[in-house]
Amino acid sequence: MSTSDRRYSFEFFPTKTDAGHEKLLTVAHQLASYQPDFFSCTYGAGGSTRDRTLNTVLQLDGEVKVPTAPHLSCVGDSKAELRELLNTYQANGIQRIVALRGDLPSGMGMASGELRYANELVEFIRAETGDHFHIEVAAYPEVHPQARSFEDDLHNFVRKCQAGADSAITQYFFSADCYFYFVERVRKLGVELPITPGIMPITNYSKLARFSDACGAEIPRWIRKQLEAYGDDLQSIQAFGEQVVSEMCERLLAGGAPGLHFYTLNQAEPSLAIWNNLGLPR
Repeated sequence: MSTSDRRYSFEFFPTKTDAGHEKLLTVAHQLASYQPDFFSCTYGAGGSTRDRTLNTVLQLDGEVKVPTAPHLSCVGDSKAELRELLNTYQANGIQRIVALRGDLPSGMGMASGELRYANELVEFIRAETGDHFHIEVAAYPEVHPQARSFEDDLHNFVRKCQAGADSAITQYFFSADCYFYFVERVRKLGVELPITPGIMPITNYSKLARFSDACGAEIPRWIRKQLEAYGDDLQSIQAFGEQVVSEMCERLLAGGAPGLHFYTLNQAEPSLAIWNNLGLPR
């Protein structure tokens, strides 16, 4: 793949406070100057959180002027609610969506929402809006934490792709090998769409460990032990994290990854440090 064909993107989460939102917009403007392919914004199902996602997406797309992809989750929302959101996004010129099953809200069991799986959501978006949206789906090189098995998870991924997805973004990981193996496996199952690695900069060990436990991302023992050894020395943690992740990204791009999707946690510097280390275009 030529370097000019690669796609780079940044992910945000909608904030709960006005001060947080102002900071998010400042960061977004800073990242926009690097001319990413798109931004994405995570999704809160239900009431006020859903509105925060909607408002953030429309602001990033309309004011910061970077095409923005809302995350859309089928858990906790009815088809009517999803249809209304799709119509709003379409009417506002949004052209890309990240379609996910979403996390089951505690206590809701499997009964919440009319659509239970991401492949059903992809089919629903296609049925409602045709080819209007470029649909991204999630890939789990280290297996979705709730999957029955690796094989089962691979077939789930294939189903999402066959339902009408255009491309995929992976959960973050710290081993390039697991990405290459996942891509190799799904290619053999007939999936040809681009699979972009999701990249999580390392800035804070305890937060990273908590996230990783929840989403099934493995922190290799040697990385974990080094981060633990730094204790509260944030500067060393960030310098080591930047080096490790930059080197992994180099391997990913050299091995044919179609781009990188940065999980920014609403911060600019950690992602841009990696960007600059890689000498990516701007």
